[in-house]
Amino acid sequence: MSKNDEATRTILPVAREELRVEVREVEGPGVRIKKRVHEREEAVEVPLEATALDVKRVPVGRVVEAREGARREGETTIIPVYEEVAVVERRLVLKEELHITRRHSTRVHRQEVTLREEEAIIEHTSPPKHRESS
Repeated sequence: MSKNDEATRTILPVAREELRVEVREVEGPGVRIKKRVHEREEAVEVPLEATALDVKRVPVGRVVEAREGARREGETTIIPVYEEVAVVERRLVLKEELHITRRHSTRVHRQEVTLREEEAIIEHTSPPKHRESS
């Protein structure tokens, strides 16, 4: 090559670009949740059932041949009560019967009770400001 050729020759610098990708963690908007418990008094009605027994003595005074056991007539249980009586001959006499009757009753019982209810309160928060580093 001659000097003239070197003078007309231009050297171009070659540039090469490279891409570098990085990932960094950035805090975004947040959420804060609070729970609040509310209490309230409320009346509740509960039916309460009761059973009472009435005992009534019913005189009979009838001569019978043999003993009988207890029997039921509807809601009433009848229990015979016997007595032996001396006569020229011995006889079994039904002295009385006990009539026991079931009575059912229902009444409404009112009572104050405490009920709890939870409420969730949601607050949205802003992300903190980040400064870019160079």
